[in-house]
Amino acid sequence: MKASVERKIIRWLHIILSIPILGYIYGPVASNPPAANAVRWVFLPVVVLSGFWMWKGHWLRKKLGRRKQLAT
Repeated sequence: MKASVERKIIRWLHIILSIPILGYIYGPVASNPPAANAVRWVFLPVVVLSGFWMWKGHWLRKKLGRRKQLAT
């Protein structure tokens, strides 16, 4: 997969999964326990991890690449 396609997929995943978080903050999602738990335990961690991946993914790939080279 090309890097540009990967960035687009992760960016759209980040944007789409942020919508329920906005509903949790500004809407009635917090009063619905199953939806609130989904936001807390699924959507928020995925958005945080995708944000870190967009921010520091190149650094992590470089570190993992060195580790693979040292192992061989």
